[in-house]
Amino acid sequence: MSLHEVGTQPLTTARLRLRRLSTDDTDSMFDNWASDPEVTKFLTWPAYTDRAALREYLSDGMDRYADASQYHWGIELVDDRTLIGTIGVTGGDDSVEMKEVGYCIGQQWWGLGYTAEALMAVIEYLFEQVGVNRIEAIHDPRNPASGRVMAKCGMRYEGVLRQRGRSNLGIVDTCMWAILAEDRPPYQ
Repeated sequence: MSLHEVGTQPLTTARLRLRRLSTDDTDSMFDNWASDPEVTKFLTWPAYTDRAALREYLSDGMDRYADASQYHWGIELVDDRTLIGTIGVTGGDDSVEMKEVGYCIGQQWWGLGYTAEALMAVIEYLFEQVGVNRIEAIHDPRNPASGRVMAKCGMRYEGVLRQRGRSNLGIVDTCMWAILAEDRPPYQ
């Protein structure tokens, strides 16, 4: 079986719309999470300090959407179209039909189930549309809330990889989670 790369297509859940980002999202992204060092604490990229750099990042990202193997969504609330975070594929290994996912959401929306809702939509999309066999995600052990999101989505904890990653905190341990195509419940 080989992957059927289809790129970043719009996804909708009960409360969210996952969509492509554009430079028009610069202000929302900057204000809602990308400039917050508490949000980026466990991530690989530092908080943005100016909008111009963020606009350049978004401009570069728009070019990457032409590549069907790229998956990167903005997470937007259906009710008021507020952009609250991002989710996407951060890596993978096509030889074993695996994608790694990552996400980021503004503090104001922590603990409300939005991240798990977005992750479930992406998991379903990657299994059903792309044909992956394995989806992985990692988090810093000091960020257990991220692990709870993964568990809520049916991912299984596989262990700690010691000093496996680098974040804004330096070289860090990473907790590995994964879900296999055979593990998932049937989607309606």
